[in-house]
Parts: sequence; C-alpha cells; structure tokens
Amino acid sequence: MIAGAGHNNGPTMEVGRAWRQHCWKKARADLLPHLPIEVLRGRVRRAKELGLEYKTYASVRASTGRDVVGFLFSSNALRAFKKSPDLPAGHRKALAGLSDCARVALVCEPLTPAQLLAANPDVFDAAQTAPNIWQNWPQSREIVQSALRRGRLPADGVLLIGEGELEREWSTAGRLAGFLASDRFFTGATP
Repeated sequence: MIAGAGHNNGPTMEVGRAWRQHCWKKARADLLPHLPIEVLRGRVRRAKELGLEYKTYASVRASTGRDVVGFLFSSNALRAFKKSPDLPAGHRKALAGLSDCARVALVCEPLTPAQLLAANPDVFDAAQTAPNIWQNWPQSREIVQSALRRGRLPADGVLLIGEGELEREWSTAGRLAGFLASDRFFTGATP
C-alpha cells in the first residue's frame, strides 16, 4: 500500500503491530555478536600486550574492524626534547612492555628523528619529523601517512599517542584508528 499525501511514514496502526515490533527486536538482537569466552579472553590478553585498557582496545576493534598493529607516538607524549632526548624510565618501560606491535615516533622540532633514535636505540621501529602548526591539513596527512609507510602500517590499525588538540588533529588527518592522550597511555609510568 502506497502512502498518500500528508502521510508522515510513521508506524503503522494496523493489527499485529506489537507482534511485528517484538519480532524485529528479537531478530536485531540475534544479529548482534555474542563472542565466545575464548575469543573474549584472547582480546583481553591482546589489550594487555598493547598496554591498553580493554575498553579502549575493544572500542578501536569495534570502530575499525581490525586489531591494533602499531602506535604512533609524538615526541611531546614521550617527553623527549632536544635538550634531553632520552625517554623517562617509566615511558621506556611502558614501550618495552609492548609486544607484537610497531612503535613509530613523530618528532617535533627542534628535536630530530636521528637524535631520538640515537638516544633510544631498540625502542622505535621508525621516526620522522612531525607536522608543524604552519602546515595545512593535506600536508599534515601526508606527513602522518609517510610515517605509517616507514613502519609499513595500515592507518586504521594504528593509535596515535599524543598531547593536545593539534596532535589529535594529526590522528584525524592521517585517518588513524584513534587518538589516546599520553597521560592515559602512560598511566603509572614514573618520570
């Protein structure tokens, strides 16, 4: 039956509406995934390997449909600066505890990628100069995606660990899986 002029396509008032609504809700609920306990345990274990809270890890998996395969760290989040490119002990320990994932650094000037890598050998898979405040959106996207290419990483499998709104924008520009504030990632890390 085709609705006529003035019809707002609202719910039908025909007999059996409640039954159809019940059937629709049940069918919808049956479509939602019910993870086997073994899968859930595996995902909890993977979240621990990545140093993430399960809720954060699960939200990335739900939004991207894939596992987190790497991290992109800003040098600000790492507390690495030109005068002291060495990572704080707690940050170094947190990075060493990560397993089965890539670690790439976006280095803010005046610190250079070479200085960061030299001061922290065997910590990062790659490093690159970060976008700066004067670069536009396409330029920032290219820099972030270039860093991903250095680490051979898919954008939607990488979380950016950073500080501030500018670095959050890098995550969006690079089409990454998400952004996580450094204080949440390095919780409990000693300076």
